[in-house]
Amino acid sequence: MSFEELEHTADIRIRVRGTTLEELFSEAARALMTIVYKNINQGNIRRHVEVDADDTPSLIREFLSEILFVSEVEEMVITGADIHIAGNHLTANLTGEPFSTMKHCGGREVKGVSYSDLTIRHEGDSYILEVIFDV
Repeated sequence: MSFEELEHTADIRIRVRGTTLEELFSEAARALMTIVYKNINQGNIRRHVEVDADDTPSLIREFLSEILFVSEVEEMVITGADIHIAGNHLTANLTGEPFSTMKHCGGREVKGVSYSDLTIRHEGDSYILEVIFDV
């Protein structure tokens, strides 16, 4: 996984890298789940989601917010996302595993995804996302 946690005074700030926007979004979802649940493995539960937004930064925020929602409401630890982006519309086939108190406790609670300082840029062969998770 290509993400790193950056210093932030109160919340969690991360930088994620991907070679395509789809890979970037998938890696961001995995990074979020790793922060929340620590121990994640491939799972066999499947879930389809679709998200629309006005622009790419809003699309990543809406997608990550949907990941948080699905994870919490359906007690599913999302372990992968096969993503397709067409303009400002995203479809994703998620894979995951059932939440287990014994296995998945010990992470940090993320309440939401912030618009503050959210950036996506393209540098060379990579897309880079910086995002803050509200804790």
